[in-house]
Amino acid sequence: MDNILLYNKLINLPENMKAEVSDFIDFLLSKSQKSNQEPEKPKAKFGSAKGMFTIKEDFDKPLDDFNEYMN
Repeated sequence: MDNILLYNKLINLPENMKAEVSDFIDFLLSKSQKSNQEPEKPKAKFGSAKGMFTIKEDFDKPLDDFNEYMN
């Protein structure tokens, strides 16, 4: 939309409505600035991955691949 057309429409409004238009413009500007920012990532909660991973009983057992280095 052309800026001159918007300005002409604004001039013809009563003063109380001009104040509403000003507030609405401020709202749109703040909304635009928020959408340009990266969305906040949700913080991980302690214990939220409980049960998703299991560790085998022989986890700490030495690996056979390293036998020659250990002897």
